[in-house]
Amino acid sequence: MSMAKTEDKPAQEAKQKEEIKEESEEEEEEQTFEQLGLDPRLIRALNKKEISVTKPTPIQRVAIPLILEGKDVVARAKTGSGKTLAYLLPLLQKLFASSGSSRKLAPSAFILVPSGELCQQVHKEVSSLIDSCKVQLKAVQLTTKMGVSDLRTALAGPPDVIVTTPACVAKCLSAGALQSSSINDSLEILVLDEADLLLSFGYEDDLKALTAFVPRRCQCLLMSATSSADVDKLKKLILHNPYILTLPEVEGVKDEAIPKNVQQFWISCSNQDKLLHILALLKLELVQKKVLIFTNSIDMSFRLKLFLEKFGIKSAVLNAELPQNSRLHILEEFNAGLFDYLIATDDNETKEKEQAGGSLAESRKSKRHAKQRLDSEFGVVRGIDFKNVHTVSTDEMAILEDIKSFLGDDESKDSNLIAPFPLLTKNAVESLRYRAEAHFKANPRDLGSEQEAPAPHLRDVPDYLLDPTTKEASKMVKLARAAMGNNNSARRQGSRSKFKRSRDPLKSFSVEAPRRALKGQR
Repeated sequence: MSMAKTEDKPAQEAKQKEEIKEESEEEEEEQTFEQLGLDPRLIRALNKKEISVTKPTPIQRVAIPLILEGKDVVARAKTGSGKTLAYLLPLLQKLFASSGSSRKLAPSAFILVPSGELCQQVHKEVSSLIDSCKVQLKAVQLTTKMGVSDLRTALAGPPDVIVTTPACVAKCLSAGALQSSSINDSLEILVLDEADLLLSFGYEDDLKALTAFVPRRCQCLLMSATSSADVDKLKKLILHNPYILTLPEVEGVKDEAIPKNVQQFWISCSNQDKLLHILALLKLELVQKKVLIFTNSIDMSFRLKLFLEKFGIKSAVLNAELPQNSRLHILEEFNAGLFDYLIATDDNETKEKEQAGGSLAESRKSKRHAKQRLDSEFGVVRGIDFKNVHTVSTDEMAILEDIKSFLGDDESKDSNLIAPFPLLTKNAVESLRYRAEAHFKANPRDLGSEQEAPAPHLRDVPDYLLDPTTKEASKMVKLARAAMGNNNSARRQGSRSKFKRSRDPLKSFSVEAPRRALKGQR
């Protein structure tokens, strides 16, 4: 449901809301990409995808027509709502019409993202659409790790679309790989994806430097999962009289913070027992695979990986110390199902560590085991497309009360937005504690070194060690996984599930139009 409003005519606003509401309710179920005015080549490209894209998502229904009309747009919607295609589809359609019309000295479209991982993901998506449409357009991915000569080569031509970070644009400008005058003459569309993260990642100066060369005629799109002071700052910095698209906050903060299909639990344990409790959750199969585990330090991520390996649990770590190619390879393998457990380190921790320990790191360059410099463009907290992840875990509970307060969890009202985990019993934990402590007491070096194969007696948990409650819980989880496995198999074979209208959490949007745009018209 889309609604339009102006602030200077309340009566007209109310009337417009009612009329648009009635029209949208009648047409919403039947609306297709064709009705949005999308190019047939793009529609065919969507049909080739192995996902259900027969109908546009709510944000796509509202954003695509506005972008095709050349409007500046600010779109706020949750991760997974289809924001990427909401701007990529009309962006490419506009480039279809303008390609070959004149000789350009710089790319026509800039897509700026906060991290190298998201850069690779968006570039893959836009390249796939271009290939499927069989059009003469070129998209390139630029990173700050590239040398100046490589940047010049990538920008030769020039390409029609670049996907990169603000820091890389600044590097191109300072190195002469991009000319400010060329940007001013050629740039048609500027996209800021995951805009709420761009400033928090430290790109404010880079963005300010770029905006000085962005022509006023350039169409600007700002996509975000949340609204914040940083987003407001970017709106004032870059956009001109934009349309504001937002999800309705039907249930206030609670609906914003937790999607309806997400359950959250907490486990209370001492600091030294965290590894043991994570082991129990995974080894006893009390959580759904695949599992994404966040740690608050890189050292802890490697320690957890080594610990799990002793019990035959294969996992991988993802952090800013790894080269970008390695990180992308790990993400691809995880999404492909080659392993079920990915241990990621929080972005803020790695960046703070880089800033605080910069001088110390310089003094340790000569040491044999000196750690690699942290990648400032690393980011895995948001925007990355993790396939079929069912469990996200954290090993830090010190801020539980702050989390509950943020979520609006009121114990007196029994809201249970985040509840104690019910499937893990004390007996189950203690049964694993005895085996783990006995092994590592006899083999103290195992915790600090990799082993070709786990000890046979640690790989499997004897049935007699499991209490009836744990057995029943594990059985329930396995049955649920088997059911989801069948669904996943069907989806991989190309079947497309139908979304029920009543379960669509992104069903309606509010559209705040520019004040002058709706004068005298509906």
